[in-house]
Amino acid sequence: MAGGVGSRFWPMSRTAHPKQFLDVLGTGRTLLQQTYDRFIRLMPPENIFVVTNEAYLKLVKQQLPKLPIENILSEPARKNTAPCVAYAAYKINAINKDANLVVAPSDHLIIKEDTFIKAIKSCFTKAKTDNCLLTIGLRPTRPDTGYGYIQFREPDKTEKDKRIKKVKTFTEKPDAEMAKFFLQSGDFLWNSGIFIFSTKSIITAFEKYLPDMASLFSEGTKLYGTKKEKEFIDKAYTTCKNISIDYGIMEKANNVFVRSSIIGWSDLGTWGSLYTHIKHDANGNAIVGKNVMMYNSANCIVNVSNDKLVVIEGLNDYIVVESDNIILICPKKDEQQIRNFVNDVKVSKGEKFV
Repeated sequence: MAGGVGSRFWPMSRTAHPKQFLDVLGTGRTLLQQTYDRFIRLMPPENIFVVTNEAYLKLVKQQLPKLPIENILSEPARKNTAPCVAYAAYKINAINKDANLVVAPSDHLIIKEDTFIKAIKSCFTKAKTDNCLLTIGLRPTRPDTGYGYIQFREPDKTEKDKRIKKVKTFTEKPDAEMAKFFLQSGDFLWNSGIFIFSTKSIITAFEKYLPDMASLFSEGTKLYGTKKEKEFIDKAYTTCKNISIDYGIMEKANNVFVRSSIIGWSDLGTWGSLYTHIKHDANGNAIVGKNVMMYNSANCIVNVSNDKLVVIEGLNDYIVVESDNIILICPKKDEQQIRNFVNDVKVSKGEKFV
């Protein structure tokens, strides 16, 4: 899934060039390319599909030149993740009715890739034989209010992989007190937003929980892979519901399982989350940029282009980001306000800055 805007990473992430197409970690590979590199270990390029907004079709082609052009599915509008999953599931099912899918965001960081591959393979094994929907869950390390939480039951005795457990409840972005309770209870995991299931299982779930969407995308069965596919999708997206796969299906279904995994995961949703994954200097500053000079400053994240000289004096726990014609300076504790900044900029300064 590569169609999001990533507004919390503004000003580096912009509508025309969002964060999945950026090398935010300074590794030489964008987040989309890193995601592709990860999955190429599991399957050949012809089995990888990228769903993105049609505005980013050219970017996907440029960054993933080995991906077959017909495997880039372009959405005419942003309608959240349920239509995205439906489009891919119905199209892939038309190609192979026995296919198993892993659905993953293109802008996440996974450090322990060998462990991740093992977890996905285990979920594939269960998805092949059982009518179930699986997700990857992470053991929470702090009472974070920005993540969704999954409460699990103890695994069934017949379950081959004891890390796979039945889901009891989903809770989306709890308040601070609730998040602390979840952390202390020990039977909650963070929801990674990575899902595994067979096309049969997810289509059955669409038919049960989002029947209108199921009916809509099933109408294209004979059109997927033909010249009429784009016309059909353009029309379908004008009427399909705007809803996430979490709200639309995963939180309602009674056949959902979570596989707990220690994969070194971060959704890289904020500058603060990025801070923890960049090497720090002696004063705890995480710096991307070759010409940054820090004085009496600590625990900051600084991201500037290599051709800019930036001198910073007396800042503690700040975000400093420069991108093109924009500079953002904001306390790390207030980073959730960045979305509000973007909305205000759009209203008062126009679209060119967002």
